[in-house]
Amino acid sequence: MFTVDEISVRYDQKITLQNFSFSVEKGEILSIIGPNGSGKSTLLKAISGFTPYYEGVVQLEGINIKSMKSKQIAQKMCMLSQKNQAPPDMTVKDLVSYGRYPHKKWFERLDEEDMEIVEWAIRKTYLTAYQDRTVASLSGGESQRAWIAMALAQRPKILLLDEPTTYLDIAHQHEVLELVRELNQEMGMTVLMVLHDLNQASQYSDRIVVVQSGEKAMAGTPKEVMTQEMIRNVYRMDSEIQYRPTEIKPRIHLLKKVN
Repeated sequence: MFTVDEISVRYDQKITLQNFSFSVEKGEILSIIGPNGSGKSTLLKAISGFTPYYEGVVQLEGINIKSMKSKQIAQKMCMLSQKNQAPPDMTVKDLVSYGRYPHKKWFERLDEEDMEIVEWAIRKTYLTAYQDRTVASLSGGESQRAWIAMALAQRPKILLLDEPTTYLDIAHQHEVLELVRELNQEMGMTVLMVLHDLNQASQYSDRIVVVQSGEKAMAGTPKEVMTQEMIRNVYRMDSEIQYRPTEIKPRIHLLKKVN
């Protein structure tokens, strides 16, 4: 469904991503992990078209995204950044309504079908009771759900999330990731997200791509990727990897930094 083939990105003549390749299958959750500054967010921005790449090809359903107009891309793919901000007086319903504009002509108003989709997205993210409140008045988890609702209203096939749990407490992190999994399982939405927490990546991902110094260190299932060797080599940490009897995905316990 989505293929990244040998892309390279540079800022001010410095290469930040080098010959990076991987693919995302339809209906799966793929997480990108790696240390700070390794190029995770840069990779996601390059895929979405926000950051230009000077080499390589990104294909969406077999089409080079460089040959697609931004509106065509927005109809198929939506990206949410680490921290999103709405005008202080914007309500949740107004924000979610913006997700319909990639499907409208210039100055075309939202019709009844659009509003039905907006209301559906609000219900799907459990925000009906909050739809008339301003986004600025919401808690971190509620606000993140509102932005995801906007993405749902856009009806994309692929949802890109850049560190969706950043700035959230543990309860709201769980809330957001459970919603992402629900959308994936119930709607078949393909999800590509950058995560910091190794256990979150292990628990919520079908596959994981590891970024190290702008290059792909490895890729595979959580069981294949989350090894003591990978964590030591990439994160410079000793660790223990455990499996509970009812789980097939590993739990990671970090022990100490490797000198």
